Amino acid sequence: MTNDKHGNHKCVSINKSASKAECANVQALSGNIAAGPALVNLPVTLTEVRVTSNLDANIHFPDPVLEIKDIKKRVKIVQCTLLLGGAELDDMGNLITDIPLFIKGYIRKNIQYATPCPKTSGDCVASDMRSLTVDVPFDCVTTIAAGDFDRPPVLPEFNSRFEFDFFRAQKLGTGFPEKDRLLSSDLSQFHQVSDQFYNQFPYCELIDSRIVQYDEAIDRHPLHHNAPFEEGVFYNMVEKSLLEFRVRVIQNQQVRIIAD
Repeated sequence: MTNDKHGNHKCVSINKSASKAECANVQALSGNIAAGPALVNLPVTLTEVRVTSNLDANIHFPDPVLEIKDIKKRVKIVQCTLLLGGAELDDMGNLITDIPLFIKGYIRKNIQYATPCPKTSGDCVASDMRSLTVDVPFDCVTTIAAGDFDRPPVLPEFNSRFEFDFFRAQKLGTGFPEKDRLLSSDLSQFHQVSDQFYNQFPYCELIDSRIVQYDEAIDRHPLHHNAPFEEGVFYNMVEKSLLEFRVRVIQNQQVRIIAD
């Protein structure tokens, strides 16, 4: 144990010149890399689609708004589901049905605005900068045509349950002839074969987005205290937006890789 210049104990003392020495390396490859074709499980792009949606929202501010300074926007998708259950393939393995894509999300908006100070008067307006963050929801369903898939999805295998019984001859009991038998299955037994498949569920990646918006105050009134005539404040704003975004639909599939 050593002491530093302040008298504190140090458990480890490092030679600074040695700690900055160059480290050597050699290439190390596993000897178990086999040549030839390989079957691998990879994320495969099924398609990329550009989705368009229209939004109409009412936004209420907690303070009187003198002026909107800036609005920062961010698209958030919380659901992107490709509904494969009803899809069908032809004899050649080509997709022959269109598939719906369910999308749900929000546009996160951080609105920076100026609100007038209480003591505003005369020919000038003093204001404070504030911000309001809101989530504007959107929910839509778009259909992807069968021919728009770059690679067809692997359709799910359906679970199944089959019951089976065994023949059994049983005595009829009191009141029936001794030679007669009940010929049927046994109700005291239950037999079943169950098949369950764990399919690969497609998922999405958000590639880019574009928002065109139009905002308009709907309750603007003049600012009091002898402020300039064109100045006013409002609490409520209507926002109309055109939302465009591109998503990539992906599914894990087994792909055969052929070595050169």
